[in-house]
Amino acid sequence: MMVNATEIGGTPILSSNVNQLFKKKKADPNLPKDSTNWQKYWKLTGVVGLNITQTSFTNWAAGGQNNANGVLFANLNLAYQKGLHSWEACLNTEIGMMYTMGARDVVDDEGKVLRKTNWRKSSDKIDFSTKYGFEFQKTWFVTAMASFKSQYARGLDYAKFDKGELEEPVYVSNWLSASYSDFSVGIDWKPKQFISLYLSPVAGRITTCIDPSNIMRHAYGLDTLTGKPYKADLGLTFKAQVNYTYKNLTIMSSLVLFTPYTSKHQKFGNFDVDWDFSISYQFLKVLNVSLMTSLKYYDQVMITDKKGNVGPRVQFKEVLGLGIGYSF
Repeated sequence: MMVNATEIGGTPILSSNVNQLFKKKKADPNLPKDSTNWQKYWKLTGVVGLNITQTSFTNWAAGGQNNANGVLFANLNLAYQKGLHSWEACLNTEIGMMYTMGARDVVDDEGKVLRKTNWRKSSDKIDFSTKYGFEFQKTWFVTAMASFKSQYARGLDYAKFDKGELEEPVYVSNWLSASYSDFSVGIDWKPKQFISLYLSPVAGRITTCIDPSNIMRHAYGLDTLTGKPYKADLGLTFKAQVNYTYKNLTIMSSLVLFTPYTSKHQKFGNFDVDWDFSISYQFLKVLNVSLMTSLKYYDQVMITDKKGNVGPRVQFKEVLGLGIGYSF
């Protein structure tokens, strides 16, 4: 008697298993019907825009100066994931200019105008990071990360100049003066698609200040005796990141902590802090309302307060704007 290997009691066995192996997987319902292959692995989110404000005073008892301000900004996140491999790049950048009517001029001893200060930089930031991860267990990745922080252009502090305490604004920053470049290897946990928690016990930070001014180099924690425009530290870093989009609402937040093992001037456990947060809502297709904040604390960055005391301070900046923008 002959027995068909593919059937027992009329029920297919081998053919059923073979069919399961070659069965076509169902399309991801979260992808658009016309999506191409690259959209299965790549995801771009963020917001770009231009915020413009204008303030005018007429017979205003409390005082004030007429001014106009414009800020061009972009907060973008590009992510790739296929199989056990993932890669991500984030760019948070902005540049702003303000025109102030009636601003004080820089003059010489004879009262001749040397330079007008009506046009002033109001915002300037470059914050780029990238990381590659290999998933060794579900939601857990061995990750290598790199980041760069600086500003585009020359920065001036007008506070004491506007009060008449100084004859010209104080030069405080420029391109690569200062800048921070971080390199690290660690573990990245992604419990949700829009949340990332990263910890690295092997993190290097290079701080640069290419401007030759010893005053500026000292302000950013560099050793002025050696004359080197940079310093390198080895330490521990932690990064928490949220990138959430719901319909026309976009929320992006990034918190980075760093503390060095090797610094002579900063004890281990005294963390440098970088926390950027933005929330934006797009309406009428092209209009965008956004709130962006930046909080920083660098243990070796010296800042003079209103009383003349010099030391590390909490730095905070907030920009609330309505303008032309696009979220995706």
